[in-house]
Amino acid sequence: MSEILSVQDLHVSFTTYGGEVKAVRGVSFDLHKGETLAIVGESGCGKSVTSQSIMRLIPNPPGRITEGKILFKGEDLLGKSEAQMRKVRGADISMIFQDPMTALNPTLTIGDQIMEGILQHNDISKKQAKQKVIDMLKLVSIPNPEERLKQYPHQFSGGMRQRIVIAMSLVCEPDVLIADEPTTALDVTIQAQILELFKEVQKKTGVSIILITHDLGVVAQVADRIAVMYAGKIVEEGNRREIFYHSQHPYTQGLLRSVPRLDLEGEDLIPIPGSPPDLFSPPSGCPFVPRCEMAMEVCDRVYPVKTQISKEHHVDCWLQDKRAKEMLSTVSLTIR
Repeated sequence: MSEILSVQDLHVSFTTYGGEVKAVRGVSFDLHKGETLAIVGESGCGKSVTSQSIMRLIPNPPGRITEGKILFKGEDLLGKSEAQMRKVRGADISMIFQDPMTALNPTLTIGDQIMEGILQHNDISKKQAKQKVIDMLKLVSIPNPEERLKQYPHQFSGGMRQRIVIAMSLVCEPDVLIADEPTTALDVTIQAQILELFKEVQKKTGVSIILITHDLGVVAQVADRIAVMYAGKIVEEGNRREIFYHSQHPYTQGLLRSVPRLDLEGEDLIPIPGSPPDLFSPPSGCPFVPRCEMAMEVCDRVYPVKTQISKEHHVDCWLQDKRAKEMLSTVSLTIR
C-alpha cells in the first residue's frame, strides 16, 4: 500500500505568557491510500494540533512549526506559500471540524456554501456546480437534495448538519480527509450513522482518512491503523487488532481498561490515575512515568527508543526493549 501523506519528526510550539508550550514533539506517521488512520489520546495530547499542522492552520503567532516535514505526494507542505496552500486545502486535503454548526455559515444556504468550494477549485459553470452539489448530498444520504440545498443550516438536525459538512469536505474529491472529533457533538444513534457513512464514502471514493478522536469505540468501528498519542508524542502504533488485543504500552493498556466493553459485563472500569505532564518543560524520559505502575528508573531518565513489535506495530517503551536487561548494570534498571 503506497503512502499518500507522510509526517516526519513534526515539532509544534506555542508561545504563551507562561513560556513555550511544546505541544507536538517529534510526531511521525504515514497515511496510505484508501485507509483510515485513527489518532487517539486524552485531551491536550496534541492530536488536533497535529491535524491542523498538516493543513497549515496553526495561527502564527502564537503557534509555529519549529521542525519536521509534511510530505503530500512527495511534496513538503511546509515549503509552500499561503497562496499555494489555499489551492491544497479543500481540493487535495480537506478537514471536518468537531461542531458542524460553527463550521457552517448561518446566513447562506447549504447549496451556496458547498458550491463555493467547487467554483473556487474547478473551472465549471454554476449549473454544473449545482448538479455536483446535488450528487454529493445524495452521496451523504440527504433526502430531497434538490429542495434541501435551498435551506439554511438551522433548518437541519445536528446529524444532518454533520452530513452536510462531510459533503462540503468531499465535493472537490480530495485525496485526504482529516476528521477532527467528527461525532463528539452527536448522540450515539446519529454517531453510528455518521461512522457508517464514513465507511460508505471511503468505499465509493477511495479517500484516505485521518480520524482524530479520544473515543476508542469510534476507532474500533472504522480504523485500519491506530496511532496512540501522549504528551505530544506517538507512543504506540499498529493495526486495529494489534492495538486492541496486543497493546504493549502501559498508556494504551490504560486507555483500553477505562472503556466499557460488552464482553466484560460486570467488571469495573479502571481509570488512569494522575494527569498528563506539563508541556512547558517536558520530561527528558518517558512522559507517562508518573502515572505508570511499571515504571523503572531508566524510564525517568531516558526517552525509550522505538521498538518494532511486528511489521506495522511499534511502541516507545523500555519494557519492550530487548536491551533493557543488558542496561541493568549501567543505569540501574530497577522497578521504582
